[in-house]
Amino acid sequence: MTWLWLTGLVRRRPGRLAATALGIAIAVALLGVLGTFLAASRATMTTRAAAGVAVDWQVQVASGAGADQVREVVASAPGTSAALPVGFARADGLGATTPTSRATPGSPVSTQTTGGAVVLGLPAGYLSTFPGEVRVLAGRADGVSLAQQTAANLHAVPGDTVTVDRPGLPPASVVVEGIVALPQADSLFQQVGAPGGAQPSAPPDNVLLLPEATWRSLALPSVTQIHAARSHALPDDPAAAYVAVTGAARNLEVRAAGGAVVGDNLAATLDKARSDAAYAQVLFLFLGVPGAVMAGLLTAATAAAGAERRRREQALLRVRGAPAPVLVRLAAVEAALVAVVGGAIGVGAAAAIGRLAFGSARFGATPGAAVAWVGAAVAVGVVIALATVLVPAWRDLSRATVADARAPATGATAPWWSRTGLDVVLLAAAGVVFWLSSRGGYQLVLAPEGVPSISVSYWAFAGPALLWIGAGLFVLRLADLGLGRGRGVVARALRPVAGRLAPIAASMASHRRRALARSIVLLGLALAFAASTASFTATYKAQAEVDAQLTNGADVTVTEPPGAAVGPAAGALLQTVAGVRAVDPLQHRFAYVGNDLQDLYGIDAATFPRATTFTDQYVQGGSARALLDRLAATPDAVLVSAETVTDFQLVPGDLINLRLTDARTGTPRTVPFHYAGIVTEFPTAPKDSFLVANAGYVASATGSDAVGSFLIDTGGRDTAGVAARIGALLGPGAAVTDIAAARHQISTSLTSVDLAGLGRVELGFALALAAGAGGLVLALGLAERRRSFAIAAMLGARPAHLRRLSGAEAILLGAGGLASGAALGWALSRMLVSVLTGVFDPPPAAMTVPWGYLAVVGVVTVAALAAAAATATGLARRAAPSVLRDL
Repeated sequence: MTWLWLTGLVRRRPGRLAATALGIAIAVALLGVLGTFLAASRATMTTRAAAGVAVDWQVQVASGAGADQVREVVASAPGTSAALPVGFARADGLGATTPTSRATPGSPVSTQTTGGAVVLGLPAGYLSTFPGEVRVLAGRADGVSLAQQTAANLHAVPGDTVTVDRPGLPPASVVVEGIVALPQADSLFQQVGAPGGAQPSAPPDNVLLLPEATWRSLALPSVTQIHAARSHALPDDPAAAYVAVTGAARNLEVRAAGGAVVGDNLAATLDKARSDAAYAQVLFLFLGVPGAVMAGLLTAATAAAGAERRRREQALLRVRGAPAPVLVRLAAVEAALVAVVGGAIGVGAAAAIGRLAFGSARFGATPGAAVAWVGAAVAVGVVIALATVLVPAWRDLSRATVADARAPATGATAPWWSRTGLDVVLLAAAGVVFWLSSRGGYQLVLAPEGVPSISVSYWAFAGPALLWIGAGLFVLRLADLGLGRGRGVVARALRPVAGRLAPIAASMASHRRRALARSIVLLGLALAFAASTASFTATYKAQAEVDAQLTNGADVTVTEPPGAAVGPAAGALLQTVAGVRAVDPLQHRFAYVGNDLQDLYGIDAATFPRATTFTDQYVQGGSARALLDRLAATPDAVLVSAETVTDFQLVPGDLINLRLTDARTGTPRTVPFHYAGIVTEFPTAPKDSFLVANAGYVASATGSDAVGSFLIDTGGRDTAGVAARIGALLGPGAAVTDIAAARHQISTSLTSVDLAGLGRVELGFALALAAGAGGLVLALGLAERRRSFAIAAMLGARPAHLRRLSGAEAILLGAGGLASGAALGWALSRMLVSVLTGVFDPPPAAMTVPWGYLAVVGVVTVAALAAAAATATGLARRAAPSVLRDL
């Protein structure tokens, strides 16, 4: 009997079985793709984070320990690929005598001196072993080199002679062979062994790099570090990689018996990356789980569309003597069939989508994890099948008599949640949770520095979840109320479509209002899922572009070499390059605020910004334009970072004396400024402390209008081509970068790399769910009422009448679903962007709405509804007697 029943289902009800299996397949596929996302993205993040570290370990040799012995211990440690000694020494100062104008032969000379300096002794092969530590700006780096800021302080270029003031010894002279940048100066000059590891302390202002032999000849008081390169064959999970790396560092310190302390730069980088891994899990829950739930609801709605037919079939079998266990077994067979088919299709689709979206079909970081993830996804599909097919059948058998099963469901009694007002309570609770989780200082992911464990505040998930459930129940209440008590209003609204049949259409909708209301809720939730997912990914993409522009400064940026005296008038030459729309000259100086060295940027506040972005989210206490107007109105005004305001307890109008280098004398001088406002972000500026002032005032005070960078706007088009043309025009002296390089630079975290692929997958699933929720559910509901259509046709209803009735139901479903989906989608989008603020850098000032995608979703949904209504009309045109015999 079981086999006969199964073959009969496949032969007579293929559409219903296929639709149920498709819903299960969507849920399984979405969960499987999310597993691929987590596995691929974690591996990507760990690899990229490790690749960005120039020196993995800086092992400080303790006082009294032998450097050679410590080096042997480091070199023999498992995973060490290279270990080289580096000397760190202190000099009392540096000095240089240089011409005041290199362009004019025989011009007067001036002598510049600096305060204390750090002198590094680099062994042979250091630059090739650790290529990311030193970047050549001019000359060569394997000889005597000056750091960029030191060269600017001394006005020195390759070929100049620099004197080194040695404690207790006569000065020594060296000839400069290169000017270099130290991209990772913060970690290079860290205080090894201090709490927190590579703490963000300010690097020294003056740095001289020497070959090891030259460094030893200076006989400066020094300490030695062993710089080590480590294997990056690490676990995919950044948290696990962090534990492995820190464990290896502690093991080395034990083996060195107190002779060494490890500055673990690799662990410090992985420490920061762990929060990205936690955010990946957060994104999985916020963006993935709702999609899987929607697929389950769609499957339930698909199965529920044939509930009345199944009850009649079940009643017929019971009348013919079939016992309850047999009926349960038959329902279980149907559930098993759709679960197996849907699970197989879902796993295959997930593998294919994962390969296309993430370049990998892995469902987990390890084979065991992959099997567990696939098993979990398939288990979810089985649960959906049991809940939508088997459980309703068992419930009908246990609660209904044969007569009840053959009678149509009226749903006259209001459900318990409606009588208790549960939907209103859930909406209020969602508002409270959202308020608590979106307050200032709230952290969704907390990864304490140096602590292996990561804390995720799952409490924040309650807000969207409560809003989702409460809004669904509230829309169900409104739809049931409108289709029931508002039958007259519905009839008048349907008159343009149904004509004289509007009262009949409204009566039919009222008669099955519970089923139609559930369909409206399902469509609204599907559209809300599509809208919230699209808005979040669009906002993330927009903020990633903002971050890239902040990092690079503009679409294209020209950075002048150290010591260059290029004035703002040079921007006119750049303006002539094809593709350039606007140019902003940007002064770059270094200024002391007390003993704190900060970057100082000089701008023309009256015209800035023309070539870059400077919005209200970059300032505090007013709009960006108002702050720039205030700066332009006060020549000695200065904008400072929030950190500086806190550190120095500043209030508006305070006098700030900054020490700047005078270009005419080469010596520091005190320049008065007045604090005028707070700026939190600025193009090319560091993330912590910096200053923004009027370029004219800075030029007057220092005797130089030299521009550090030119920010160039290309309208976002052909940035690489414009950069190439500018590079050819200026030659090798200036560094020309475009925003594409900045995008690559900031794409080092798991979320940054893979969210684009996840977004495409989510948006594709959301589109499919919206179309299915609209068209499939309507089509199945109308198909289940072929008997009613056939009877109407036998009583004289023409196809045009049936077309109007089915079209009226499609309009009710579409209007209710689109309206509720738009409202709920807006609320969910705002909540997601606010709760997941930590994903954005910088946080968005406003949500980005992808109108194009939302328009496509709307069009596809309306088209699916129209197709479903047309299909129902086609079914109604069949000969009524044959339809009745079939039913």
